[in-house]
Amino acid sequence: MQMMQHPSKNITVKETRDKVPYQTPEWAKHVIWYQIFPERFNNGDPSNDPTAERIDGPEGWELSPWTADWYKRAEWEEKMGPRFRDSVFHRRYGGDIQGIFDKLDYIQELGIGGIYLNPVFDAVSLHKYDTSYYHHIDRFFGPDPRGDAQIMEQEDPSDPSTWRWTAADKLFLKLIEEVHNRGMKIIIDGVFNHSGSDFWAFRDLKENQQESEFRDWYDVISFNHQADNEFLYESWWGVKDLPEFKAEGNTLTQPVREHIFEITRRWMDPDGDGDPSDGIDGWRLDVPEEVGQDFWIEWHEVVRNVNPEAFTVGEIWTENAVNYINTEQFNAAMNYRFFQAVQSYMIDRDISVQEFSNWLDEIRQSYPDEANYVMQNLMESHDTPRLASLIVNPGRKFDEWGLPKDGFEVHKPNKKERKLQKLIALFQYTYVGAPMVFYGTEAGMWGADDPDDRKPMVWPDLDFEDETTHPIKGEERPADTNEFDRDLFNWYKKLGEIRNSHELLQTGGYLNLLSEDDLFVFGRHQNKENPMIIILNRADEERSIDLDLSRFVETPNQYKNLLDGALIKVNLENKITVEVPALSGAILEPQ
Repeated sequence: MQMMQHPSKNITVKETRDKVPYQTPEWAKHVIWYQIFPERFNNGDPSNDPTAERIDGPEGWELSPWTADWYKRAEWEEKMGPRFRDSVFHRRYGGDIQGIFDKLDYIQELGIGGIYLNPVFDAVSLHKYDTSYYHHIDRFFGPDPRGDAQIMEQEDPSDPSTWRWTAADKLFLKLIEEVHNRGMKIIIDGVFNHSGSDFWAFRDLKENQQESEFRDWYDVISFNHQADNEFLYESWWGVKDLPEFKAEGNTLTQPVREHIFEITRRWMDPDGDGDPSDGIDGWRLDVPEEVGQDFWIEWHEVVRNVNPEAFTVGEIWTENAVNYINTEQFNAAMNYRFFQAVQSYMIDRDISVQEFSNWLDEIRQSYPDEANYVMQNLMESHDTPRLASLIVNPGRKFDEWGLPKDGFEVHKPNKKERKLQKLIALFQYTYVGAPMVFYGTEAGMWGADDPDDRKPMVWPDLDFEDETTHPIKGEERPADTNEFDRDLFNWYKKLGEIRNSHELLQTGGYLNLLSEDDLFVFGRHQNKENPMIIILNRADEERSIDLDLSRFVETPNQYKNLLDGALIKVNLENKITVEVPALSGAILEPQ
C-alpha cells in the first residue's frame, strides 16, 4: 500500500557491500508470480459473504453484483453522495479463500510458480491493510464467520498460548498444502508499520486511554483526559483508521516486536514442529521504509531461523531499495523501477530506446548480481493503474494523489493497444528477474488507479454487463463489452511455457545487442555461449535487423523463433537477418 509516487528518471546507482555474500532462495529465481487481491478474485463460498454490520454499511447496503457495470451505482450508493468515490470503498464482492482454492487449476495453466496474496488477516476494510488480528485469517474469507468471531472473543490476543485455529485459518492452511502439492509457492502481505483502528490492542487503548496496558504500542499525542480532551495519535499518512505502531530508536517497541515475531512464526511453521513445509514460503512487506531498519534486521533473523529458504520482498518504489536488499534484510523488492523504465519508454514515449537501455543497466548494477534474478518485475499492482489503461492513457494523467484527472480515458484498449501490451509482456517474461502478473492482466482487465484497479476478476464462465457508465456525471464514454480475453490469456500462457522451459530466461546472463531506431535486442546466455536472442520492435512499422553475434564465443547454426516457429540461419560472418513486424517481437532459441 503506497501513495502514488512520481519517480525521477535520474537514478543514482549505489553499491551495496554485505558482510557476507548475498544469497537468495534458489527457487525464487525460477517462478512466475501471480498477485491476488483476495476480495476481488473469486467468490467460492457465498455463504460467508461480508455483512453490513462488520463494515458499518449504510442503510440498504448489500453485496455488490460481481458482473455489474463497474461505475454503475446501486441505490444505497447514490444515497452516500453524488460522486463514485463517495461509496465505492463500502462495496464488497465476496472473494474468499475458497475462491482461490477453486482457481488453482487456472493459475497453474498460466504457468505460475509463486502466488502473492494481498493481506488476508482479519480486518474491516476490503483491502485488509487495517489489521484487526494478525493471528487469524479474515473471518469472511473462511466458511464460518460467526463461529470465527466467537473464537476470537474467547482468546487473549496478547497471549499466544490462548490462540486457537479458526475455520478460516484451517482453510488457509489447506490452501498452503494444496499450493505446495502442486509444486508452487505462496507468500503473504505483512503490514507491520500500522494496524487498523479495530486492532485489539488499539481498541483497548482507545477505551482505557493512559490506563491501557497497551499504551506503549502506539504513538499517542494526547489522551482524552488531557487539556484538549481529544484522543490524538500518529497514523499512516494521517489516515485515522491506520494508527502507526510506536517507534523505539530504529525499531518498534518491544511488545509490538514480540507480537509480530509470534505471528511470523505462526504462519511460517503452523504446528511449531520445526518443519516449515506446512507454512507460507515468505512475505511481501508493506511500506518497509516507514519502519526502522533495526526492526527488519531482527525480524529477518526470526524468519530465517524458521525457514532459511523463505523469500522476503519489500514494497520499495525507488532506488532506496539498494539499502534494504542485502544479507541482513530483504531478498528483493517489488521492481517498481523496472515498471517506471518500461512505462517511460514503451508507453509514455518520453525517453529514447538508448536511454531505456541505460536505465535498465543502472537498475541492475545497483543490486547484488543474485538479487536481479529474484526481483519481482511487475507492470501493475493494486497501487497502480492497470497496464491496459496506462497504455490507453500515455502520459499518465494523474493528480498528486495518483487519482485520474478529468480526461482520463476509462475505456477498453483497442487492438493496437493490446499489441503493445503483448510486447510489454514479452519483455517482462524474457528480461532478467521474475515476472509478476496482477490478477486479471492476462484476462484483459483495465482500470485506473485504486479503486478501479481492484475490479472483480473477469472469469470466462460469467456474463458481465457492458461498461457504459462514466465515473464523472455528465461525461460520456464508449460502451465496452467486458469479457474474458482468451487470446490475451493464451499469450501469457505461451510466454509462461517458454520461460518455464528455458533455464537461460530464468538465470542466464544478460547482454545488450542493439538499442536504436525503436529496436531493443538483447541476449540471455551462459558464459556467452549459444545465447537466446530477444527482439522488441516498438516502432509502428516493420523493421529488418542485421544482427552481429560476434560478441558471443559460440553461436549455433540457426535459430528458431519460439513465437511463430520460423527458422533463421546464422551466416558465415556470424550474423542473422530478422524481419520483425510493427509492435512485435521475437524469442530466438539456438538450434
